[in-house]
Amino acid sequence: MPMAATELERLIRAAFPDARIEIEDLAGDGDHYRVVIESAAFRGKSRIQQHRMVYEALGPHMGGTLHALALVTRVPESTNHEAGR
Repeated sequence: MPMAATELERLIRAAFPDARIEIEDLAGDGDHYRVVIESAAFRGKSRIQQHRMVYEALGPHMGGTLHALALVTRVPESTNHEAGR
């Protein structure tokens, strides 16, 4: 059974409340998504650690209701320079 993009976003948002999330259904079937997640929770983590964090948030859905996931994780750019620091 496919996973709705809204459910995918809900699961990600629960783990990363500050995240900026972009979801694209690659095949139009609810099974193959490209997801971009930008969250401060990724700061200081390797790309592998970041992806593991997302996989943990998705739990048993990975490989089950969520068949394929092209995942991009990012850390927000620091805004210190904008604040005059």
